[in-house]
Amino acid sequence: MSETMTMNRVIHQAVRRDLGRLEAALAAAGDGDTARAQQLERAYANLHRELTRHHEGEDQYIFPFLAKAGLPSDLLTAMDDEHHAMADALGLTRAAMAGYAASGSAVDAETARASVARTRAVVDQHLDHEERDLEPLLEPHMETAEWKVVEKQLRRASPVVVGKFFAWVQDGMSNEGHAYLRATVPPPVTAVLGRVAGRGYHRDIAPVWRS
Repeated sequence: MSETMTMNRVIHQAVRRDLGRLEAALAAAGDGDTARAQQLERAYANLHRELTRHHEGEDQYIFPFLAKAGLPSDLLTAMDDEHHAMADALGLTRAAMAGYAASGSAVDAETARASVARTRAVVDQHLDHEERDLEPLLEPHMETAEWKVVEKQLRRASPVVVGKFFAWVQDGMSNEGHAYLRATVPPPVTAVLGRVAGRGYHRDIAPVWRS
């Protein structure tokens, strides 16, 4: 497996981080704490939104680029199948989190925790597969003009969306991830977008993980 840090791996780290701390928070949830349940549902909704946006970008831009570049069709088909499996798992967890948020009960917290654990396994399997088998095949194309066009397409979003993204990935980011961001994105950009445009994340989501 390539150990080169990429924006893809930055996002993967954030996804793994959130699923892990969500499962731990649900395991520790008290019975009848509806306010906490609603906090955790809100944090899950943010994760679900960021992961869905990431995968939609891959489906719309990256996988078609890789197909044109001649990557094995069976690998790209597997990636697509895994995206569908993740969407299904994430949807089931969204329903479990909604049930828990409505009741705040320990029973529903455990149901939601079990759902997160199942989703985590599905997501981990895909992220590991992508990092192990797809990234090394993409790497030789990453300095081409065609890939630069894909990168521009992936970056198209409102300042608020981009700001929330930078706030999210940096919340509990590894030292390796911070080093990668500093080397590839001007620090004033991540600071301004993450703190200003991403203030909704700092207000509504980040405190959930400190509770």
